[in-house]
Amino acid sequence: MTEMFEIQISRTEKHNIVHSVREIAVNKAKLFPFQQVLREGSSPTFCCIPPPGANITSMAFRNKPYNLTSVGDKVKAFVVNNLKIPKELIKSLLLSCFVTNGKDYNVYNYVSFPPQKPRNISCATTDFISVTCRWDSGKNGGTHPCTFPVVPQLQVYNISVVVKDMLGEEMESHSFNISERVSPVVEWDKVDKGATDANVSWSIQGNLTQNKFICQQQSCDSARGFCKVRLKPLLPNTRYVIRVRCSVNGNLWGDWTKHRSFTTDPQVTLDVWRRIQPLSDSYNRRVTLLWKQYIAGTVNIQRYSVQWSQEGQTWEDLNVDGEHNKTEISIGLGKCEISVKAVLHAGSSTPAHIIIPPMDPAESLPVQKLLSSGTVGGFDLSWNENTTVTCGYTVEWCILGHTAPCPLQWMKVPKENNTLYLPAEHFKAGFRYTFNIYGCTENGDTLLETQTGYSQELLSVQIPQLLEPVQSTSSSVTLEWRYNEDDPAEPAFVTGYLVTVQDAGSDVLPGKAADGFQVSVADPRKKSVTIEGLQPDKEYSFSVSALTKDGRGVPANITIRTKINYYSYLAKPLTAIFILLACIVLLWSTRKTLKEVFVYPAGMNIKTPEFDSFLHETEQKLQSQTVDDCTSCDIEIVTKSNAEIIKTPYSALVQEGYNPQSKDPLQGANSAPTFTPSGSKNDLLTVCKDSLHLLTRSSSSAAL
Repeated sequence: MTEMFEIQISRTEKHNIVHSVREIAVNKAKLFPFQQVLREGSSPTFCCIPPPGANITSMAFRNKPYNLTSVGDKVKAFVVNNLKIPKELIKSLLLSCFVTNGKDYNVYNYVSFPPQKPRNISCATTDFISVTCRWDSGKNGGTHPCTFPVVPQLQVYNISVVVKDMLGEEMESHSFNISERVSPVVEWDKVDKGATDANVSWSIQGNLTQNKFICQQQSCDSARGFCKVRLKPLLPNTRYVIRVRCSVNGNLWGDWTKHRSFTTDPQVTLDVWRRIQPLSDSYNRRVTLLWKQYIAGTVNIQRYSVQWSQEGQTWEDLNVDGEHNKTEISIGLGKCEISVKAVLHAGSSTPAHIIIPPMDPAESLPVQKLLSSGTVGGFDLSWNENTTVTCGYTVEWCILGHTAPCPLQWMKVPKENNTLYLPAEHFKAGFRYTFNIYGCTENGDTLLETQTGYSQELLSVQIPQLLEPVQSTSSSVTLEWRYNEDDPAEPAFVTGYLVTVQDAGSDVLPGKAADGFQVSVADPRKKSVTIEGLQPDKEYSFSVSALTKDGRGVPANITIRTKINYYSYLAKPLTAIFILLACIVLLWSTRKTLKEVFVYPAGMNIKTPEFDSFLHETEQKLQSQTVDDCTSCDIEIVTKSNAEIIKTPYSALVQEGYNPQSKDPLQGANSAPTFTPSGSKNDLLTVCKDSLHLLTRSSSSAAL
């Protein structure tokens, strides 16, 4: 067996590169190309020469069989178009040849691309000792570095980057001034943190003390290479992560440092308010100081320090235990400045200031404004803007109508705003709240407006207290009641009262009956009403209830009977008497004739049981008489109980011009003779008869 060797050698400036040294066996199949680097995108031809005495059955490229073409004695070949670089980690391509002796032969080739021109060449130094250049390698991606020493006294550098492989060679040139390509290296020094700020310091490495540095827009001490900056404002009890990079003259920024983290200290902020009360001596005032703590993080408040000064006097001090949030001090009538601060384990909080205005005897309280309750249960407050306000508004509120001390609450509002919405979770339904709006000036806080209302009104108001005895007549009833509509303990505003009137005998609930009626009193301060148009001697049910926005409350009930109308009973007999008197005057001239008609034998007593028959006989006799025949009439009525004789003479003068409306004067107690301006003397006589009949019947009824 003969052995053959193929050697390919290429020479560069510094190296001898051996491409391949392979042994080719004469008893094996030969595959071409063999362990070659093929150009991406090319269409190479692959061939196989079988060993002696064998034939090629098939060929495959990357395990994929291809159609073969004969290119010589038993030599087979095929073409692969547009070679692609494999996506696998190993970029090799398997070429296989299968022969009749049952053996298969495999070789590997590789696919690549020609060298790419270097891009984005950048060179810099960190210490003026060495220079590092970097560039992008093109299609392969990634950055490649190269470091070489600095040439003394050389400012401008001209370099070339050559990229070479089996498929070709590319070169790119670059020029730079080393003084403009300085990239400082920063090392952390320390971080001094507070609640709202932090002092951060670092140092710059290398022999760069003669340069001016810029680090994140902060100038540094170039003489010592040491930099320090104060970071503010920061949030208390908050973790921060920082990093730094620097530059010389702003031309080239160095690399970022590693992250450095720190957490700011907790902070206590106080919100101070006050309540002012005059004392009995009229020369001093009691000021109740209240404050709320806003604590960021976990902190232990040891105590509170309260200081105040009035009209330029020396400051007075008061220490308050850290568990309390209020205290009382006594001041004069002038302006007073007060400060409160929390004393912590390490340091103290920023003092909170408040000014108490001087006493103003002429100051008047503003008119109270009623607020309408909404459905959401909160308060949407608004007030008039005040041009004298320089440092905002304060809205204070508390619950009214309770014996316990009012839990005063407050909230500060910037001077640009004149509205404030307070959500429902701060309030209870059915409780009356009062809101005082203060304006802050350089002389203190002045009361501007007072508003009161409910977050949500309830219907369970008090029952009015009816006053007795009740004034009444035969046709009217006057009701009076007591009610404290200004009681802050009421669960709703009282807008008026509702009075319901109903017959006492009705089974329907008051205010619901069809035959009843209602009277509304729109003024809640008016607590009396007169119900008119009632019937005499009749029982009525009255109910009085307080009205709110949501309806009426529980009523107070009372039953009253109207008085008897005696005037209506006297009107009927008096009408008959007046008519008889008119008959006497008109018929006086015919009294002799009438006497014969109405004559009644002397000594004759008509008893009550005989009265009706007597009237009947007298009526029959009168009908048979003329006007001239009737001269007089004397009637004596004797009651059965006491035998008292009542003698009533009637004399009348018949005169023309009157007619009776009713020809039956005895038809009932409700009938009464009336006159019309037409008729004759006979008609007038008839009227006299009717009047006599009515009068006697009325007297008989009274006797019975």
